[in-house]
Amino acid sequence: MRVLVTGGAGFIGSHVLDALVARGDEAHVVDTLVTGRRENVPAGATLHEVDIRDEALVGLVQEVAPEAIVHLAAQADVRVSVERPSFDADVNVLGTINVLAAAQAAGAQIVFSSTGGAIYGECDAPATEDAPRRPLAPYGTSKLCGEEYLATYNRLYDTGHVSLRFGNVFGPRQDPHGEAGVVAIFLGLLAEGKQCKIFGDGSQERDYVYVGDVARAALGAIGLPGGVLNVGTGRATSVVELHGACCAAAKVESEPIYAEARLGELQRSVLDVSAIAAALGWTPEVALEPGLVETWHSIAG
Repeated sequence: MRVLVTGGAGFIGSHVLDALVARGDEAHVVDTLVTGRRENVPAGATLHEVDIRDEALVGLVQEVAPEAIVHLAAQADVRVSVERPSFDADVNVLGTINVLAAAQAAGAQIVFSSTGGAIYGECDAPATEDAPRRPLAPYGTSKLCGEEYLATYNRLYDTGHVSLRFGNVFGPRQDPHGEAGVVAIFLGLLAEGKQCKIFGDGSQERDYVYVGDVARAALGAIGLPGGVLNVGTGRATSVVELHGACCAAAKVESEPIYAEARLGELQRSVLDVSAIAAALGWTPEVALEPGLVETWHSIAG
C-alpha cells in the first residue's frame, strides 16, 4: 500500500513507519520536525516538512495519492491544552479538518489517533467504546471533536475513517524531556541517577500499552469500514507499581519523592479492548515489564 503518516517523525509515528517499511509498503511522512526528529524517519520513507494546518497539505496529499492516512500529528500535552486551549484546538481540531479535506480530495481513508483516558474520564471498570465521555482537559475535548468530525464525514460522504482511542502509550523513542508520558519521565530520571516524583499518593491507575502493539493496531485498522476502537491492555497499573517496575527494569534501587496531587488528575483510567479483538483479532503482545526493559535500553543506551 501507499500510506501517509502525519506526525511520522514522532514517537508513535516512527514505529508505525517502521512497520510499514518492514512489510514493503510505500511510506510517506508529514511532519514539521518541531517535536519530531528526522532521525526517527526510517530509510525508505519519504519525509515532507509540512504542517497539517497548512493549505499546501491538500495538494501534497493529492500528489502522493495515498490509500490511507494514519493521522498522528497532534498537540499532545494536556498541560499545554489547559494553558493554551485555542492553540490545542487549532492543531487538534482545525488541523484534523484539514487532514480530512486532504483525504477527501485524494480518496484516502484516515486512521485517527484519539485518546482513551482523556475522553472517558474516571473509569470504575474498563471503559468500553460506548462509555460516557467526560473529558477533564481541553486536550480530551479536542480529540473527541476530531472523532466527531471523522464520524460526520463518514455519514456525509460514506467514507470509512476509523478513530483509535489509545491508552497510555510507552516505549522506545519517547522523549523523557518533551511531551513525555510518566514511563519516559521515570526512566529518564533513573538514567540520570535522580529520584522520581509521584504526585499524590501514587494510587492513580493507568492502562499502559506498548508502542509496537499500538503500531500494529493502527495498521490493522486500515480497511475497516469505520468506527471507534480502544487500544490498550485492560490492565490497570498504579503509579507506585509503575515506579517499582521501572526501577526493576533499570536494575536500580530508588525511593520516589511524593508531592501534592495535581488538580484534575484522573484516579483510574483503563480500557476494555474486546471490540478491537473481535474486529481485528488484535491483542497486546508486549507486557508492561518487558516493554519497560526495551524502553530503558532506548533511554539509557
